[in-house]
Amino acid sequence: MRRPALNALRSFDAAARQLNFRLAAEEMNLTQGAVAQQVRKLERDLDTDLFRRLPRGVALTPDGKDYHTEVSRALAIIDRATEALLPQRRVTLSVPPSLASKWLLPRLPSLNRLHPGLELKLTASEAVSKIPGGEADLAIRQGPMPGSRDVSVDCLALLELVAVTAAAQAVQELQDFAALPLIEDGHRHWHRLFRTQGLEAPEKTLDFNQTALAMDAAANGQGIALAPRLLVQDDLSNGRLTELWTAPKDLDQGFYLICPLPPALREETRAVADWLLSLSGR
Repeated sequence: MRRPALNALRSFDAAARQLNFRLAAEEMNLTQGAVAQQVRKLERDLDTDLFRRLPRGVALTPDGKDYHTEVSRALAIIDRATEALLPQRRVTLSVPPSLASKWLLPRLPSLNRLHPGLELKLTASEAVSKIPGGEADLAIRQGPMPGSRDVSVDCLALLELVAVTAAAQAVQELQDFAALPLIEDGHRHWHRLFRTQGLEAPEKTLDFNQTALAMDAAANGQGIALAPRLLVQDDLSNGRLTELWTAPKDLDQGFYLICPLPPALREETRAVADWLLSLSGR
């Protein structure tokens, strides 16, 4: 018996998973006819029907099911072995969604120019990431400084809150905002500031779960958002938002870059970490 060609096995695997030659062809970036031809050739070489052709799609025969179980396992072994030999140029960065959209994305072209062969995968999440050994190679988190001896922690920026809106208004102190339309995000900065200053927190606010949405609402004239300067600096520079007031920096809160320690720290991960620190001027 002639040993089946690898391309034929991959076509069979895709068709067996999709149970549709057209979808298998789209997955493999081939024509439907090419996939069907490779599967027919495989069946001839094996002298066995692997599929039953139906009016809509296909179904695996009993032999096809058994064969696909072993073929899919073998292809996975080949893929893992190949991936292990290739240089790991992908770095996964976990970052809060608003920080990703308002601060990080506009700055990505500079990373591409600095490291053109590096692939950065962004995961937008507020959840705590296990580093190393989790789904991300490094992470940025907002809040108090993380305390762990297993990772390296660098401060990208302390939390400096800025009251922003679409147009200038006459305000000088925190209590001046009590009568104005305020926009809250998931961090509830307005309520926390009013409470810490011994003031009654506003009863009515426009609430969003993400800072980016609160900023967009403020830019559209729906009220005043209280957001970190790190996130609003671009919109302030281009005039989309106007700064009304700045709260004192919170020395206990900030944006922190979390990296693995050597030897778990790969060269590519260190390159992304250095780039992030350079963006913050640190």
